[in-house]
Amino acid sequence: WQSAYWSAQAALTALDHLATSGDAHAFALCRPPGHHAGRDYMGGYCYLNNAAIAARAAQARGLGPVAILDIDYHHGNGTQDIFYADPDVYFASIHADPCTDYPFYWGHADERGEGAGEGANLNLPLPRGTDGNSYRPALDTALAAIAGWGASFLIVSFGADTHSSDPISSFALEREDYSELADAIAALGVPTLVLMEGGYAVGDLGLNVAAFLSGF
Repeated sequence: WQSAYWSAQAALTALDHLATSGDAHAFALCRPPGHHAGRDYMGGYCYLNNAAIAARAAQARGLGPVAILDIDYHHGNGTQDIFYADPDVYFASIHADPCTDYPFYWGHADERGEGAGEGANLNLPLPRGTDGNSYRPALDTALAAIAGWGASFLIVSFGADTHSSDPISSFALEREDYSELADAIAALGVPTLVLMEGGYAVGDLGLNVAAFLSGF
């Protein structure tokens, strides 16, 4: 609990920095991650949903409209669940096809939101073996949707478990891909809070995170 609590506090501290400093980007090195946690359940090493907590805090500070872009290998089912019927937070996720990978029961392309939130949820599942060249069109689609929705504040759930060396994942992104992806995200031109989610290739993790941040 102590670790999960302070992981969420790291996200809120980074949000506070963005809100008060005038900087365009901030990074919170959250551990444990959060995007598989819902309102009343945990999962996938996640206990508190850092992205959802930060999104609500950003709304309370008048920083919206808020969008969340999840680029972890696994679908952010907890984040989707929390905002699925909410028209005020846009959620876009690029992830491994749930037909083959955790969390299995969420993250299919036909999940578009419900009720007032219908249309504010975008899932872009990709097959195992996806490399940087195949990943980029999905990112462009997600960024175009976020821009078209009118987001003025972005939260990025960043997972480095998309790297080719990750022991529990099956994408094939390389280190140089991360700076290019971040450069495309930064080109949206809105304040962006990056939160750490997954990443389990311990020897490569720090360098991959640094490569991603360099793109901002």
